[in-house]
Amino acid sequence: MNNKLDKKLIHFIAGNKEDMYRFAFSYVKNAENALDIVQDSIHKALLSSETLKSEGAMKSWFYRIVMNTSLDFLRKQKRIQLVDDKTLELHLPSNEDVYQDIDLEKALEELPYAFRTVIILRYFEDMKIEEIAEVLNENVSTVKSRLYKALRILRIQMSNETL
Repeated sequence: MNNKLDKKLIHFIAGNKEDMYRFAFSYVKNAENALDIVQDSIHKALLSSETLKSEGAMKSWFYRIVMNTSLDFLRKQKRIQLVDDKTLELHLPSNEDVYQDIDLEKALEELPYAFRTVIILRYFEDMKIEEIAEVLNENVSTVKSRLYKALRILRIQMSNETL
């Protein structure tokens, strides 16, 4: 174990835990499950820190762990998603109108994982194309084409929603 790199990893995790939670939540749509996934991801990262080659690869390496842990969780749950309080409140009638990009959320959920992940990493996590390619272990050109296709699909879905 590289003690210096381990300390930097712990510092990175502590500084980016909200981003990792948001990323996990984008997959599982449940607050408690997202917290569990982040916790499991941190545990996995600390156990396998010797596979981390350099500090520069830390961000994409940890995002990949969170992504894989999220996908593993979904496979185990067989896509059964519990509704958390926040989601339940959105669907209950209320006195005031609350619209938080519901159409966009619905359109994102309908995208295949490969496209959804690229959109989330690029626009919600503000990652560069090269970083996304590293996280997904794909070519930069593959990430660009998925991003283009995903945006085209979203554009079509969103325009159909407004008709």
